[in-house]
Amino acid sequence: MVPKKIVIQGGYGAFHEIAANHYFGDDQIEILPRNTFKDVMKSLKKNNADFGIMAIENSLAGSILPNYSLLQDSTMKIVGEIYLRIRQNLVALPGQRIEDIVEVYSHPMAILQCQDFFDKYSDIRVVESMDTALSAKEIHDNKRFGIGAIASTLAAEKYELEILAAGIETNKMNYTRFLIIGENNHKQIEPGSFNKASVHFALAHKIGSLSKILSILSFYEINLSKIQSMPIIGRDWEYQFYIDVEFNDYDLYKQSIEAIRPFTSNLGIIGEYEKGRSII
Repeated sequence: MVPKKIVIQGGYGAFHEIAANHYFGDDQIEILPRNTFKDVMKSLKKNNADFGIMAIENSLAGSILPNYSLLQDSTMKIVGEIYLRIRQNLVALPGQRIEDIVEVYSHPMAILQCQDFFDKYSDIRVVESMDTALSAKEIHDNKRFGIGAIASTLAAEKYELEILAAGIETNKMNYTRFLIIGENNHKQIEPGSFNKASVHFALAHKIGSLSKILSILSFYEINLSKIQSMPIIGRDWEYQFYIDVEFNDYDLYKQSIEAIRPFTSNLGIIGEYEKGRSII
């Protein structure tokens, strides 16, 4: 069986790889690391991978706003999602103590998730980097004693690092939502089996413009599970909205989309898929 090629942001051992392992389950997969989310989308566009994994929001640090724009500007669709419980660890080369660490590197979102822990260690300088797993890899490859990283248990295993402190995230119910991006062909699902969708549209800054949309969705018994707004560059007081909706009746959902269309501009569906499960 030919393994599915899954492109991720970050290095081997990143939480994106863990999310991919859980989502695809028993399927054989090949992980293709990329430095940035833009690189992930480029790989998909060039057909270098079957699917991509993209973090979109974290329960503690919030939404990753640039990724909404990447999705809207891409021809790719959301084909699935998964919620992963994020356990962060302080890792370093073996044989060291926390007291030996002078600098710690990691992704800005991971640092935000662990701020309370590092408040107890004022002598440690925390530095933003591109990725959690790549920070761990840097320590391993260059044998950087006195340097730590915030990373997953999988990254520690892959790069032969020791966990100096486990579970250092502030919020023990710390989840990240990962989107699976592709061409909507990974599962043969009848449209009636979908129960969630991601939609974008633009609204002018006028009284009642958003409330009309919400009223229509409510009338069609559509549950709004997420709403995110972003200003439209170059168009004063106009906003792009990204919403996630959940529904039990696919036909009612499609009717609701047509009902809100006259009150919006640039309306588009980023993906229709099954609501994702949570991995504790």
